[in-house]
Amino acid sequence: MKSYLKIKDHVVSGEEFELLHHEDLDMLITKPRPEKLDGYYKSDTYISHTDSTKTWVDKLYQIVKKYSLNRKMGLIGQYVQDKKTLLDFGAGTGDFLGLAKRKGWEVYGVEPNEAARAKAGQKGVILVPEIPSGHTKKYQLITLWHVLEHLPDLEQQISALVERLGKGGALVIAVPNFKAFDAQYYKESWAAYDVPRHLWHFSRTSIEKLFARHDMKIVEVKPMVFDAFYVSLLSEKYKRGKQHYPMAFLNGLRSNIKAWGTGEYSSQIYILRRE
Repeated sequence: MKSYLKIKDHVVSGEEFELLHHEDLDMLITKPRPEKLDGYYKSDTYISHTDSTKTWVDKLYQIVKKYSLNRKMGLIGQYVQDKKTLLDFGAGTGDFLGLAKRKGWEVYGVEPNEAARAKAGQKGVILVPEIPSGHTKKYQLITLWHVLEHLPDLEQQISALVERLGKGGALVIAVPNFKAFDAQYYKESWAAYDVPRHLWHFSRTSIEKLFARHDMKIVEVKPMVFDAFYVSLLSEKYKRGKQHYPMAFLNGLRSNIKAWGTGEYSSQIYILRRE
């Protein structure tokens, strides 16, 4: 594997990490991997585990999150023909599962972060830290919204999730795309690298090859156009040490425009089924 970038943790520790390029999979791997990752999630600014509306960026995130939740619900309904059973792996503070439950889905959620589980519980969404060994239920839909990049035992956990998939079911996986224009533009300042919390950094090729090992095939790819703007907003801060809203908007727009031709959006949703 070849060195691709040296990058620091902009959120918690300031420590430096290296991204190595696995050429066969076309995937980047974060090195070194800390023995204990929990401490790298302990930040008030780590927004996937918070419902904060304190800052302008927080408020923007919450507005986009509300829109995205409704879009996700519209998306997943296309891939389930009969019983609406849903496993959300890495459920965060439970907003997606809560909405799915209100829409008539039978839901089950996994979230290892204790603070996030507590916030979900306040909303009436009960999450578990991991799937118990005795839990053998199959699901028609399994979702991972910006979760796959966090999983330490990647192959093992992909295998376990595929095993939970019912006949005719689908996996829906959203991940950042290091092939996108905004990733190429911001380089070591690209916020979606988010080392060391993100252990893996995917391209379409890597998703195809990793899941082909488990007889899964990509049947559709959907863009997440708002991610380019939000990631550019954070990346500008990392690059300049302060916010630059016009430049962030411009680069988010440039990334999406280029992706119309290349198909390389800042974040992408992959829908996979068994071959």
